[in-house]
Amino acid sequence: MSGRVLACLVLALGLLAAAGPGSAAEPAARPIVVASKNFSEGYLLAELVAQQLEASGLPVERRFGLGGTMICYQALRNDEIDLYVEYTGTLAQAVLKLSDPATMTVPALAAQVAALGLALLDPLGFDNTYAIAVPTATAQRLGLRSISDLREHPDLRLVFSHEFLERQDGWPGLRAAYELPQAPTGIEHALAYQALTEGAIDGTDAYSTDGELKRYGLTVLDDDRAFFPEYRPVPLVRAAVRDRVAPVLAALAGRVSDEQMQALNAEVVFEGRSFAEVARGFLLREGLIAAGAGVAAASWQRELLGHVLQHLKLTGLALGFATVLALGLSLAIFRHAALSRGVLYGASLLQTVPSIALLALMIPLFGIGVLPAVIALFLYALLPIVRNALTALTTVDPTLARTAAAMGLTEREQLRHLYLPLALPGIFAGIRTAAVICIGTATLAAFIGAGGLGDPIVTGLSLNDTRLILRGAVPAALLAVCTELLFEGLERVFLPQHLRR
Repeated sequence: MSGRVLACLVLALGLLAAAGPGSAAEPAARPIVVASKNFSEGYLLAELVAQQLEASGLPVERRFGLGGTMICYQALRNDEIDLYVEYTGTLAQAVLKLSDPATMTVPALAAQVAALGLALLDPLGFDNTYAIAVPTATAQRLGLRSISDLREHPDLRLVFSHEFLERQDGWPGLRAAYELPQAPTGIEHALAYQALTEGAIDGTDAYSTDGELKRYGLTVLDDDRAFFPEYRPVPLVRAAVRDRVAPVLAALAGRVSDEQMQALNAEVVFEGRSFAEVARGFLLREGLIAAGAGVAAASWQRELLGHVLQHLKLTGLALGFATVLALGLSLAIFRHAALSRGVLYGASLLQTVPSIALLALMIPLFGIGVLPAVIALFLYALLPIVRNALTALTTVDPTLARTAAAMGLTEREQLRHLYLPLALPGIFAGIRTAAVICIGTATLAAFIGAGGLGDPIVTGLSLNDTRLILRGAVPAALLAVCTELLFEGLERVFLPQHLRR
């Protein structure tokens, strides 16, 4: 009976793993993989580039919302993506670690990246430099006009985006250049503006083309020591695809002004229009694409279905592999106390690594996308399955074990007819817990381009859009509930009543 139960369970997990869109054969004309970072303007610029390429007849695959500069850059170096829009100041200081202003010009940067197998195309136009923004009322009350004025107010509550806190062209360099005394904390960039308007914080980092600056009437402090370099957006591409994309994207060079970019950002943030709609409207107004070019966007319901299926695929693959390995390992070592403790300690250690950090650690080894996400989720699923299985197996009544041995049953027969049937409730509980953990953690997979229900959540965070966040969070919660009900049903079918109690 127990063998059939485990076989049915593994079969169910296999079917779950097979759910979702499969990997189709690569077409003859390989799609151009366009990526973006996980902030509003990054999505918008990537959509501009993607639609311009599509209008020329090139197939495009989107990998938007990757979790930061270095994730995008490493994905490009690893041939996981073909291009993304980078900023010259970020490329110079955060990526290439340059300090000499003479090396930060576009031609100099192009020469630097060419040695790395990459190519830098012409800038799109505007300069989206960093800035420090404070509420106008605060600036007037304290007489704040420049960043230097912050030195006189060490008690100001400064809160910066997490990347700005770590980058040398962000807070570390700014603090040294201006000798600032504050000790800021981190926040998601899109949430900082709401915190400013509610009076929860006194200042934050901003992008000079953010639509929120005008919307909320914020004051941008003068960079009186000229610390921040230029941040002009430039498509950074793999050298292997340069000849395919450079002639098409040349039409975008210098076409977007500071004012236009700020207006485009405002259309997304405050008018509730999608990135695709805003990008298409700009390209049409500028005469860069024809009115009939492009493909109609899919409905949000269809997109949501795709996210759900991809989420099931990630969770099912990770849970299936974790179940097979964890159960096999537990059955092999439960009679050896020292070995069992060692395995439990190792699995527990994996759980102490923050999930987003574990996903980031996977990138140098496995790139971005489904594979590193499944491996990370697999590692997180091991502990509850191993712990419950070992606990259930080692707490079987020793009198029953001695009786089975006295009856002449071999160890294999004892395992099949005694240990497994009695341990099944604990094993089910461990797999059930691991499944719920995987469903929740899989929402972070969007940061490394694996898709799933994390996609609308990450996009919603970048826009501070509760509706989009709930579009991913609610289905994820419902999946967790359905998983609980599924395992309850399996237990009712396969476990005897006295074991269920």
